[in-house]
Parts: sequence; C-alpha cells; structure tokens
Amino acid sequence: MNIYIGNLNYRVREEELRDVLEEYGIVDSIKVIKDRDTGRSKGYAFAEMPNDEEAKRVIDGLNESEFSGRQMVVKEALPRK
Repeated sequence: MNIYIGNLNYRVREEELRDVLEEYGIVDSIKVIKDRDTGRSKGYAFAEMPNDEEAKRVIDGLNESEFSGRQMVVKEALPRK
C-alpha cells in the first residue's frame, strides 16, 4: 500500500520517518518530496509498505499524532487522476 504522510516538519529526513513506520511493519521505500529548485522539503512524503494490514496500522496509529513538533496527516495515497 502507498501511504501519504503530510504536515511534516521541513527538517524531517527519510531515515527518521522510516524508523517510526518500521515500528508497525516492513517499509519498502520512503520518499520525502522536495522542491526541485531549492532541494528543500515540501513537508510531505510517501511510503510504500508491502503488507496492507501493517500499512493500515500505520495509518490508524500515526494519523493526527505529533512527530517532530507537527501533527502528521497519514492516509492511503490515492492515484493521480
């Protein structure tokens, strides 16, 4: 399952986010989205987890929780239209 993680502190690194998500299960990949001109984080990321049950636990456990001083938004990522 592909997971959207929003409202992140701009200083959050992929490794830090991986550590938090791996408490719930296996994480295939994490990508913090960055501005292509400045290289600065845009404040959101995507994570890919192979097990849907573990991914749902991440969503239930972390949505609206505080991480690095910000209240995260965690939900299933929907495909672009």
